[in-house]
Amino acid sequence: MTGEVRHFTVHHDGVAIPVTRGGRGRPLVLVPGLSSTQADLRELAELLRRDHDVVTFDLRGHGLASAADRYSFAGFLGDLAAVTAESGLTSPPVLVGYSLGADLVVHHAAGHPGTFAELVLIDGANPVPEPFLTEDTLPVFRAMWEEQAAEAVRDRGTARQVLLTGQDILDLNVELDALRSRVLDRYRAIDAPVRMIMSTSLAGDSDEGPAPRVNRLWRAGVERLTHELPHVPVSWIDADHGLVFTHAAEIAGVVRSPHGTAS
Repeated sequence: MTGEVRHFTVHHDGVAIPVTRGGRGRPLVLVPGLSSTQADLRELAELLRRDHDVVTFDLRGHGLASAADRYSFAGFLGDLAAVTAESGLTSPPVLVGYSLGADLVVHHAAGHPGTFAELVLIDGANPVPEPFLTEDTLPVFRAMWEEQAAEAVRDRGTARQVLLTGQDILDLNVELDALRSRVLDRYRAIDAPVRMIMSTSLAGDSDEGPAPRVNRLWRAGVERLTHELPHVPVSWIDADHGLVFTHAAEIAGVVRSPHGTAS
């Protein structure tokens, strides 16, 4: 039994943020990534509720959250801060972030020392040595995100909807490239244990297009982090960036483990 699951809304910065809380055990806040919703993370959340009091929510423009005038890292960071402040948690929670959610967790924890028990970062917040978006790769990524936004129309009005345009997603990834170039400074400001769960092939196993370079940079970023911060353990999962959907049980097992399962 995982206890009652409650639904409530947090109002922040003109945005209504739907929040779900349920489970038993130590508190945990699960932060979704760009173009993902709490509905997408339902399997992982349900697994974690077996021994955690889990809070999940939708970022602005995602799922059942309302739209915003514009989308930025600072706006999403404000959503996370509002949810953690208003969820009624009585002890410092574990923060678990996926993709963009991992970056949000790192920046939030760095600015709020002493308020979190642990951070678990899933395939994000990676100090890659070079930006993913370059003059050569920009057209490919722009086309990919425009297609993604067009396909998202079919989910409109559902708990899995994403209201962001392809340009919104592109702009956010440009911002993320800049933030990740200096994210190590944020890690150094965190006073709680940090663990990482990373995909072995972020962009899949294709040997064409930008995938090989993206995968190489992803591994290089982790190597850079573990060299600079050797106390951060890394668990690798043989998957692409969709690992949170395809390997939920494995990820939940790492989160539950007292020391993770670095490999």
